[in-house]
Amino acid sequence: MMLCRVDGNITSTVKHPTATGVRFLICQPITADGAEVGAPTVAVDTLGAGLHARVIVTTDGKYMTEVLKSDKTPVRNSIIGIVDQ
Repeated sequence: MMLCRVDGNITSTVKHPTATGVRFLICQPITADGAEVGAPTVAVDTLGAGLHARVIVTTDGKYMTEVLKSDKTPVRNSIIGIVDQ
């Protein structure tokens, strides 16, 4: 898991069938102080995170197989929490 900041969204008209209807966000990994670490990543958002929100991202693909109800999905990164403070 990693702490990230939402920096934007991605629009995709063509994607894997299991990702139809899901929202993709650009997530920048950050430290607890908000300093950027590493390269941005793309994560699926099923919680409704907003721009600049701090979120918890998991790279556990098993979680997404349950959410998207398919063990064939290529989706690996997903937002599993929105940080309040």
